[in-house]
Amino acid sequence: MPHRLMLLDTASLYFRAFYGVPDTIRRADGTPVNAVRGLLDMIARLTTDFEATHLIACWDDDWRPQWRVDLIPSYKSHRVAEVVAGGPDIEVVPDALEAQIPMIRRVLELAGVAVVGAAEHEADDVVGTYASHAGLPVDVVTGDRDLFQVVDDDRNVRVIYTARGMKNLEVVTDAVIVGKYRVLPEQYADYAILRGDSSDGLPGVAGIGEKTAASLLGEYGTLELLLEAATGAESGLSASVRAKLAAATDYLKVAPAVVNVVRDLGLPTLDEAGARLHPVVGDPRAELEGLATEWNLGGSVRRLLEALDQSH
Repeated sequence: MPHRLMLLDTASLYFRAFYGVPDTIRRADGTPVNAVRGLLDMIARLTTDFEATHLIACWDDDWRPQWRVDLIPSYKSHRVAEVVAGGPDIEVVPDALEAQIPMIRRVLELAGVAVVGAAEHEADDVVGTYASHAGLPVDVVTGDRDLFQVVDDDRNVRVIYTARGMKNLEVVTDAVIVGKYRVLPEQYADYAILRGDSSDGLPGVAGIGEKTAASLLGEYGTLELLLEAATGAESGLSASVRAKLAAATDYLKVAPAVVNVVRDLGLPTLDEAGARLHPVVGDPRAELEGLATEWNLGGSVRRLLEALDQSH
């Protein structure tokens, strides 16, 4: 089997699992286990259907890095549970999901699934770094459009997009992005900067929507070249667009650093991270099978173990 790396935007998936599986599924002590079950089933299906040989569960060590907030204070601000002066931001996570995250970490550990995060960075940055340097075909699994920027047919990097549910997965390639947004994947971050993205608290440029953003990038190629044209006397850019870009100067100076994923983090290699999928044997398998009963994980653990048994 040719090697293929799968990168999970893990929080995106366990949030989806939490809201997609009834929270009436609980352990004996009353703790919900719907997110654990749902995530394990997702991993079993995804790794099997897309023939992954390597897997990394990319983790949000910092879901809203301060350096990004310093540049754009509204960045993900709508997701903050409460603002505490001098304290860390707390993401709005339902208590019933929060209680399951340690269980998720434990089950992934026992299953031998590599979990990688990076201090002061989001899972997106971990994804961006591995997708840029893995040296083998990559499938990025996410429900967030932000990561469309890493799609690259030439390097065999695609996104498995989960926004419409696991029964309606969309394989996103260069052609899909061009067809849907009229920009290339490498232009997607600039496109998001111009049109804004309410899901991340990006204001965008007032008066520039999706069509105008795509048209401008089609003509000028990059945000940098567009801004050069906006200050050039002979560019042919309309006075209206010049005025809109000028009004957003401060935002446009800092937005690229916020919106573009980091691609050069010092992360463990695939071998160092233990990304190669393998059957679970010995004590870890016995403990996982025990947790399947103790934590009421139903057939989810069995399906994950079966998928991993087939991974070699």
